[in-house]
Amino acid sequence: MAQRALAYVLIASLIALPACSAGLSSAGSSTTNPTTTAKGGGTRASAVGIRKIKHVIIIVQENRSFDSYFGTFPGADGIPMKNGKPTVCVPDPRHGGCVAPYPDHADLNFGGGHFEPDVQPALDGGKMDGFVSDAEKYGYCKAQISATCTDVMGYHTGSDIPNYWSYAKHFVLQDHMFEPVASWSLPSHLYLVSGWSALCPRPQNPMSCRSYMDYPNAQRYPFAWTDITYLLHKDHVSWGWYLDHSGGAGVPVASHDKESVGIFNVLPGFTDVAQDQQAGNIRRQAAFFTAARNGTLPSVSWLIPDLADSEHPGWFVSTGQSYVTRLINAVMRSPDWYSSAIFVTWDDWGGFYDNVVPPKVDKQGYGIRVPGIVISPYAKAGYIDHQTLSFDAYLKFIEDVFLRGQRLNPRTDGRPDRRPDVRENSPILGNLVKDFNFNQKPRPPFILPNCPKTTLTGVPNPAPYCP
Repeated sequence: MAQRALAYVLIASLIALPACSAGLSSAGSSTTNPTTTAKGGGTRASAVGIRKIKHVIIIVQENRSFDSYFGTFPGADGIPMKNGKPTVCVPDPRHGGCVAPYPDHADLNFGGGHFEPDVQPALDGGKMDGFVSDAEKYGYCKAQISATCTDVMGYHTGSDIPNYWSYAKHFVLQDHMFEPVASWSLPSHLYLVSGWSALCPRPQNPMSCRSYMDYPNAQRYPFAWTDITYLLHKDHVSWGWYLDHSGGAGVPVASHDKESVGIFNVLPGFTDVAQDQQAGNIRRQAAFFTAARNGTLPSVSWLIPDLADSEHPGWFVSTGQSYVTRLINAVMRSPDWYSSAIFVTWDDWGGFYDNVVPPKVDKQGYGIRVPGIVISPYAKAGYIDHQTLSFDAYLKFIEDVFLRGQRLNPRTDGRPDRRPDVRENSPILGNLVKDFNFNQKPRPPFILPNCPKTTLTGVPNPAPYCP
């Protein structure tokens, strides 16, 4: 328990003084026709079905539950309502009574506890009513940042985050995307690239690894088990891991090393990346904008934020939305747009309320529900995907598009480790292919303003990424 308290204080110290970030480099140029042979692998007229996708771009933000962002989105499995009012009310032991979900227009939110020991108290045996109680015991409230500890029940409206809602309305919203692990940011990012979170007592031996997902030992690296870049490299599939200003490290191991392994920036910690001499694919985000502008995006890209751009509680929602919009606009203006699939998600629930009980796939997951958005010329229009999904679905999609269905399976991938299951093969996991219509006419770019009008209060002035 002392270690958990120390962890909250450490993260609290990082989020107590939000700062504005410098602007990113220019996003770039105009788009090409979908039947044009785009430089770097754009869509060709002869491509069929899923093979029309040549570029997968995954954008991972921080610490928001589905209900905190899309709980009132029309048609989604959101906050239970009757006559426009919530029918749920979560007990508040500290102040008495209960707290119902309410519109929270504040640009800065504090959330609650979101480590592995916070999950079951929040779920409360499937009642989904322990969010306030847990925040009052273990969250940022305990670190004396949030005075009331109840903003875990707040939700943002469409007018607060208009770009996110516009993407959801124009493309695909996933309302059953679950964090792959019932824990916090770092193991979630490990699952993002490898389908597992573990500790490895012998760092060069994948067979020494065992499942682990709590704080603080999850930060111990090198990570010896196999990640998806091993398969990509073996099959000559290009990839890029793009770091925002501070290297996406969150709490870096070495604060002055912008490429150090940290909470968000996990990929440099995998031994196979170094063994395959692929560390050069870990680059600053300026390289992503250049590749997008030139039509030379790699086959697979991950975009990793720093804290200021991440939407992590204690940092500005508006800044994160602007940052994500710039990334998406860069792809839409790229010659590679007509062969791209963009996936946007948030790595864990951040302590915020959600009403859906997570399904159980194994001892480590799934965790609490997070938002998921799919953006592509071939994405269905205005579609809400109700499939059960997790970040394992991203791995499955990458494997099906580029690797002929090869899985991160220690029995077949040529690099054995001790993972307990092959998450991509779980029978309850949906298939992202269902979010696409590859027979439809490719949809044109949907460019949105970096800094839209918003009902958020306390937006920084001047706001980052704004003219």
